[in-house]
Amino acid sequence: MIPLDRAWQPSALCRGNRSHLFFPPSTAERKEERERREVRAKAICVTCPVKGDCLDYALTIREPYGIWGGLTEAERRQAVARQAAAVG
Repeated sequence: MIPLDRAWQPSALCRGNRSHLFFPPSTAERKEERERREVRAKAICVTCPVKGDCLDYALTIREPYGIWGGLTEAERRQAVARQAAAVG
């Protein structure tokens, strides 16, 4: 297995105090709360200098949780499915 390059991670804008926006809380979250949290997280991703690297990493490791590279879990699953359909 080829080790994944994580050199981009220190430059990610999601690090630090904002990281709570990128993952669901440990308690129940209402749909409206989730949507607001995701919009805020994605707004950070838009300006992130390593957004592409982040998304590539999440897709490669099949990250099941959180917002990575501007995509939610469901959006990443859809992207993987589209990619598989295009190849297959």
